[in-house]
Amino acid sequence: MSLQERDKKHLWHPLTQHKSHPNHIAITSAKGAVLYDENGNEYIDGIASWYTCVYGHSNPYIIDKVYAQMQRLDHVVFTGFTHKPAVELSEKLIEILPENQEKLFFSDNGSTAIDVAIKMALQFHFNNGEHRGKIIALENGFHGDTFGAMSVSGLSVYNGPFEDFFIDVARIPVPNAENLEEVKELFTKLITEHKVAAFVYEPLVQGAAAMQIHKAEHINEILKIAEKHNVVTIADEIMTGFGKTGKNFASEFIETKPDIICLSKALSAGMVPMAITSCSQKIYNAFYADEIKKGFFHGHTYSGNPVACSAAIAGIELLCSEEIQASLQRIEVSHKKFDQEIKKHPKVAATRQQGQIFALDLNIEMERYGNLRDQLFNSFMSKGVCLRPLGNTIYILAPYVTSDAQLEQIYQAIRETLDTL
Repeated sequence: MSLQERDKKHLWHPLTQHKSHPNHIAITSAKGAVLYDENGNEYIDGIASWYTCVYGHSNPYIIDKVYAQMQRLDHVVFTGFTHKPAVELSEKLIEILPENQEKLFFSDNGSTAIDVAIKMALQFHFNNGEHRGKIIALENGFHGDTFGAMSVSGLSVYNGPFEDFFIDVARIPVPNAENLEEVKELFTKLITEHKVAAFVYEPLVQGAAAMQIHKAEHINEILKIAEKHNVVTIADEIMTGFGKTGKNFASEFIETKPDIICLSKALSAGMVPMAITSCSQKIYNAFYADEIKKGFFHGHTYSGNPVACSAAIAGIELLCSEEIQASLQRIEVSHKKFDQEIKKHPKVAATRQQGQIFALDLNIEMERYGNLRDQLFNSFMSKGVCLRPLGNTIYILAPYVTSDAQLEQIYQAIRETLDTL
């Protein structure tokens, strides 16, 4: 019996209606930018497996670091103990994070990184003698699937059955050149009329909202208002972090830096799950007190796992290497060249790019998880390319080790698919 058939017996996959989508392609190995299935087919991983394996699958540098760590210390509880990989990771990460970040708190995934940030923001005000219970977030944002993360997300396709159970969240439109003054006015009104604890946002790119890109100067105006009113700012860099937008972090493009940053996905280079919520000294100081109850009593069993920390250290070393930095420039230039061509296609309504992220919108209305979207996915896979359209948006966010020939195969798969739509 094939892996695909065995899969159907017991497994429940994410974001899947199993009655209409019973089959899942069985991937048996991966190397560099390529996935291999049980039938020997090859697929270029055009989305770096949800933006995680940015340095390539089974990267030998990362594997060697992780293997060496497994020989010394696999895991130890992070409450009351510490270890060298966590200390070294903190030093390397703080060195490349925006300059106001000082403290790191470990958890397991992007959703928990957001939940940690929300709890930090709420308790920050509580510890300072204020009760602030409202959160502001951007419309159409997506921040994860746990309850706190769902609460601040705006994509109801994921959250509909649970909305009656959410924390108190108000949403504002993404600021742009046309609505900036109106959004600033609304944001200020919400802050003055409600006890607002935090503002949660995706800097520069809203990933699950079909890679919508906004201007740094516009989001900066909102952050300045938040700063003026002591509203904790939370940057969700889970998707954008570690080189994807043209800098190490999207927040580097924005003048006003966030109080808190959420990291996961590429943090541990796709090797093992891990997340970090970083914060400024101002946030940390509200928890540093003689009273035990002012401490941050949140914890995960695998917090600060040494193996995950080793993978993250190796990833940062690769990110800062001349080879990867040159590759980032190469891919960005390649995307720009493709953009000049494909934007003229009669089936393309719009294109956009930010660093390694390229997206195009089809001039066809379609459901986010509808039949036409499935046809697009299947068409790409039949051409040896793994791309997962977000509704009528096709996007590329490939591993940084993707070769020019592999990029061309991705582009050609898109060309051919558009021509046959």
